Amino acid sequence: MVAFFIIFEIQTLTLFIMSRIVHFEIPSDNPEKSAEFYKTVFGWQTQKWGDMDYWLATTGDNTQPGINGAIMKKRDPRQPVTNSIGIKDMDASIKAIEANGGKMVVPKTPIPTVGYYAYFTDPDGNIMGIMSEDKSAK
Repeated sequence: MVAFFIIFEIQTLTLFIMSRIVHFEIPSDNPEKSAEFYKTVFGWQTQKWGDMDYWLATTGDNTQPGINGAIMKKRDPRQPVTNSIGIKDMDASIKAIEANGGKMVVPKTPIPTVGYYAYFTDPDGNIMGIMSEDKSAK
């Protein structure tokens, strides 16, 4: 009986592993200028990524608490700063978001050789992202 209880508890706990915020995006009318601002004011390291107006931002030493993110071209005048949550299963997370009162606002989208992302609003209307790693994404 004790062995069954321990196994049940371990299986139950694995269903509730927390997902952490792993990335932020700061929208900007002029991402290159904003990247220079954050570099000068806060010492962030920024680097243009790909052919897009998307600048990766390293905000500090990876051995210290904190997250890295990006400064991107603003797509809408009302676009807020967003945080993205790292998840294991994109499809299951989308189903859970929708089943619990959230709404998808950007569908599952591939980032070639990186993974997938999507954006949702929570029940209070806050926009958040979800990201899953998948090197085979195309």
